[in-house]
Amino acid sequence: MDIIRHPVSSLKFVINDSFNGKEPWQIVTITTTTIFLGVWFYDFLFQDESIIDRGKKTVFRLAKLIPSIKKRIDDELSSISKNFKDEVEERTKHTTYITELPHAKLSKKDIIEALNTNLGLGDYDWKNGLVSGAVYYYSPDLIDVVSEVYSKTSYTNPLHSDLFPGLCKMEAEVVRIAADLFNGNDDTCGTMTSGGTESIIMACKAYRDYGREVKGIKKPEIIVPTTVHSAFDKAAQYLKLRVRSVRTDPNTCQVDVNGVRKAINSNTIMIVGSAPNFPYGTMDDIPALSELGVKYNIPVHVDSCLGGFLTCFMEDAGYPIPPCDFRLPGVTSISADTHKYGFTPKGSSVVLYRDVKYRHHQYTVTTDWPGGVYGSPTVSGSRAGGNIAVCWATLLNFGREGYVSATRDIVHTTKYIEKGLRRMKGIFIFGQPVTSVIALGSNDFHIYRLSTALKERGWNLNVLQFPSGIHICVTHMHTQPGVADRFLNDVRDSLFEIMKNPSLPVEGKMAIYGVAQELPDRSIVGDFTKLFLDSTYYVPKRGN
Repeated sequence: MDIIRHPVSSLKFVINDSFNGKEPWQIVTITTTTIFLGVWFYDFLFQDESIIDRGKKTVFRLAKLIPSIKKRIDDELSSISKNFKDEVEERTKHTTYITELPHAKLSKKDIIEALNTNLGLGDYDWKNGLVSGAVYYYSPDLIDVVSEVYSKTSYTNPLHSDLFPGLCKMEAEVVRIAADLFNGNDDTCGTMTSGGTESIIMACKAYRDYGREVKGIKKPEIIVPTTVHSAFDKAAQYLKLRVRSVRTDPNTCQVDVNGVRKAINSNTIMIVGSAPNFPYGTMDDIPALSELGVKYNIPVHVDSCLGGFLTCFMEDAGYPIPPCDFRLPGVTSISADTHKYGFTPKGSSVVLYRDVKYRHHQYTVTTDWPGGVYGSPTVSGSRAGGNIAVCWATLLNFGREGYVSATRDIVHTTKYIEKGLRRMKGIFIFGQPVTSVIALGSNDFHIYRLSTALKERGWNLNVLQFPSGIHICVTHMHTQPGVADRFLNDVRDSLFEIMKNPSLPVEGKMAIYGVAQELPDRSIVGDFTKLFLDSTYYVPKRGN
């Protein structure tokens, strides 16, 4: 009973009794060892990964040391690498590779001819709407505009603001236009970036530094839905952040708000919601996340990289959705890609902040460099002024009226396709699409068989995992006459053939992808991915 009533005194007695009769060196050794073991045990328990995940990785790593297992894995990886390279060989067999700088310059005619050959290597007819996402708009008239603008600005660089002040003015105008579209106020600010991934990395960097300098957070954590874009994981790897992933509801495909609430702690630097997410095109409950942000004084970032330049026009287009922008008091930043539904050429995005204090923490400043005081707003130092200029020109080329019209056509086409797909037996749609993405699954057959069947009919769709699915991201290309009906007819015909024998296994590439999902050792899946990336840089040795 004494130890319960007087725990501190009792503990002192136990410790003193334990050291009774010990030599000083023994006391020092035991104390030091105990401290070291305590620190090690604390670090072991409270690492970014759970004990279970680390235990699995340790088991798999040790298993790979067994010669027979290592040889089997190495042989399989070698075979996969060869398959990737063989595909490159086959795709480029009628072309030659330039592996050395030509001694003499090539003529414009020769360069354009080589360019056209390289651009002709793709198999998919993206101009006629047979591809999911990727190219969001194409018009010869727009090409004329951006080509002339880029030709005048291709060698400009906003890093040198004294040389190209007009580029800085255009970037500032793009940011202000975007801030207005997302219902910001005079204090709303931001920057342009090279794409959604950089916008996301910049937001994470801003909140990491803000959390460290203002709140004293030394072990920063971000709370994200499991469906959030993988760019947040990339940001975490670059910036040494801990990611707390919160599950999504299997029916609505929205993040579990209660799960987000439980994940909040003193190290949380930001909460993230998607509007919409990439896999399913569903939108998280941004108003509820905003409330959490206000209640706990935590920044809330809305990732609208995919559909932001649809959501900001949907109400005017006749398709209102719940607020997901700066109208919500807890939303402190938004990322949105102009090079998706803003229809600008690739290489532009915006990241917006409610207050300049956040943008200041996005900047990188070096004050003691011998080359002078150096400051840059984003990852890059030098930036392509041409990308800023063509983004600016594209926004002005469309105007609000043009974007509202395009949004109306895209959302109408998406809902038309969704309605047609929901009538078909054998498939289901994940959640409730909000903007332009429709994700399909099946309880009757492996959905990757439908992906393969549609590929044989010329379609290129995106493949999903955990659970298996495929999705189509509807773009302006799909609003062309007859494209939506062709897609529905091809899905219907493919389902008719598949349902004749729904139990057949997946074959070909999709079989490999399906097996990859089932591998418990995700590091092997990572090796697959690295080999694929290697193949994109592979140059066959067959001469010039």
